[in-house]
Amino acid sequence: MNAQPKTFQQLIDGDQPVLVDFTATWCGPCKMMHPILEDTSKQMGDKVKIVKVDVDKNPLAASKFQVRGVPTLILFQKGKILWRQSGVVPAHQLVKTIESSIMSKA
Repeated sequence: MNAQPKTFQQLIDGDQPVLVDFTATWCGPCKMMHPILEDTSKQMGDKVKIVKVDVDKNPLAASKFQVRGVPTLILFQKGKILWRQSGVVPAHQLVKTIESSIMSKA
């Protein structure tokens, strides 16, 4: 899902955890993250919503969260940042990190 600016804040403020992938079309490592995020989505089901934010089309969102490089992954719940990481993250590590971050805030 691609987040639109007007709904982005509503998404990250919600009860459901949201993993935001700050990405760019020209970014090779970002393209590597695509199948990893698909796999993570399948494994996590409705425990987490995964959205992509193109930093070139949404520079204000990238700036607000001080995204300096892509890909940058940020996990939000109820408007709070639970975790963030720049660079490619393997699916198994991503699932483990999301689960532990969600459980520690439950």
